[in-house]
Amino acid sequence: MPQIVRFIAYSDYLCPWCWNASRRLEALAEEYRGRMEVIWRSYLLRPREKAGRDPEKFRRYTESWAGPAAEEDAGEFRVWSSPDPPPTHSVPAHRVAKAAARVGSEAFRAIHSRLMVAYFSENRDISSFDVLLGLWRGVGLRDADFEIAHLDEVESLILREHEEAREWGANGVPAIRRVDNDAVIVGAHPKELYRRWIDRSLERGEGLVEAGSPVD
Repeated sequence: MPQIVRFIAYSDYLCPWCWNASRRLEALAEEYRGRMEVIWRSYLLRPREKAGRDPEKFRRYTESWAGPAAEEDAGEFRVWSSPDPPPTHSVPAHRVAKAAARVGSEAFRAIHSRLMVAYFSENRDISSFDVLLGLWRGVGLRDADFEIAHLDEVESLILREHEEAREWGANGVPAIRRVDNDAVIVGAHPKELYRRWIDRSLERGEGLVEAGSPVD
């Protein structure tokens, strides 16, 4: 079996910097197809539901998205101007992403990107399961598979991954580590930094696993 270098990325769907990091890493995964892969895991910036957030205060917060929006390779960010309320917490979006991952890698990639576009570009409430079901259908996934998102074991996995990230020393997101390395790199870094990391790993034979092997 061919070998690839594997990275673990901890991320949250409510984190603007995570979207930029995701765009860069997914582009690199395509560029290095067959030689490198990224495994996405959950980190919860808002782990507990908190309804009734002040809409105007939240709108002012979204003005800060101008920072990540100004970066190279950035996603499209829009100051909140939607009738949707602010998301109440991070968990529902992660539930849906995990359900898509159970369907398959292509389903996960489709919903992973769609969640961030919906939130940052379209100002949708991605803590609403009605909104999430619409996004799910929009990428062509079956309603029956959406029910996976409601399983208790899915939430348990999300919480385990969050705690795992903290145990590795991640005090924020995005946080990236190579599978064979204890160190995590926190922040949305330029694509060239990630590329150098990948190239060096491939040259030195570090972080290699068999393609298609289970993820620890």
